[in-house]
Amino acid sequence: MSNDKHKILGVRDLTNSTYVLEIERRNLKFEAGQHILLGKAGSIHHREYSIYSGVNDDLLEVLIKEVEEGMVSKNLKKLKIGDEVEIQGPLGFFTIEDDFLKNANRFLFLASGTGISPFHSMIKSLPTMNYRVIHGIRYAEEAYEMSHYAPKRYVACTSRDEKGDFHGRLTDYLKQNTIEPHTHCYLCGNFEMIRDAMNLLEEKGIPQDHLHAEVYF
Repeated sequence: MSNDKHKILGVRDLTNSTYVLEIERRNLKFEAGQHILLGKAGSIHHREYSIYSGVNDDLLEVLIKEVEEGMVSKNLKKLKIGDEVEIQGPLGFFTIEDDFLKNANRFLFLASGTGISPFHSMIKSLPTMNYRVIHGIRYAEEAYEMSHYAPKRYVACTSRDEKGDFHGRLTDYLKQNTIEPHTHCYLCGNFEMIRDAMNLLEEKGIPQDHLHAEVYF
């Protein structure tokens, strides 16, 4: 695990409050699904963010939503190209095991909001896997870079407008659709979504050892 300074190479604004930081990688090695501890260089404030980029990408990318009470997200939003951030990591075990890749027929990725980040990394890193993404968001504009996913493998569940693929919560989508047996299900996002979605998946017959979760508080 490293603790190093890295330069900002670019910023992609996705919505008024959500952006992708493009950071020099400096040979940092990670597994898809891991996260880093990130903060402005010299600041005492750092926060965990899932890595958004693929393991073979030249850059390190992080998807960040600026929140009103979030000191780190506000500081990072002000950074310009050439500014430095401090990175500790990679950290975490929310990854896809080799055995699953060899033996699993399909993967289901369930995300709320910026919880899509580790799945974006997994899909970029492992482009041949059979996957589906169910993304719970409020508005269709929060379907961050949906063109990065294969056609018909990404479903935006919008709860506050009807411009997504499905109008309603992610859990509403699960209630109305079948999940194939033996699917490995990965969940990332807020605690309530994960709790409710896990209960629904268990009711649909998905065994507990096929459920993997990373909670965003």
